[in-house]
Amino acid sequence: MPQTVLLRCHDLETTRRYYQETLGFHARPSAAGTLTVERDGNSMIFTTEDLWGKPPGLSGTIYFTLADVDGYFAEIKDRVVVAWPVQNMPYGSREFGIEDCNGYYLAFQQGA
Repeated sequence: MPQTVLLRCHDLETTRRYYQETLGFHARPSAAGTLTVERDGNSMIFTTEDLWGKPPGLSGTIYFTLADVDGYFAEIKDRVVVAWPVQNMPYGSREFGIEDCNGYYLAFQQGA
């Protein structure tokens, strides 16, 4: 089942450029001054609104499933902050992780 997360960001335009130009996501303005970014059926919505009374932050990792995780890592690795390189994890996933322009950790795992 697809899911979408809503996250606070520092700046919508900086976030749009990062996701579109650096990560190759499709980015579009969406309802009420938000930004939706999508890639391979995965999506996130960003807002600058202080809906939670806290600065941008998350004590976890957001996972995306891709058809070619090795190819995607090769495509972006020199333009991103790599949290961990592409590797086979002990729990069976082939994945890599990055830190985005807002300080969120994203992991990209190999799909079936």
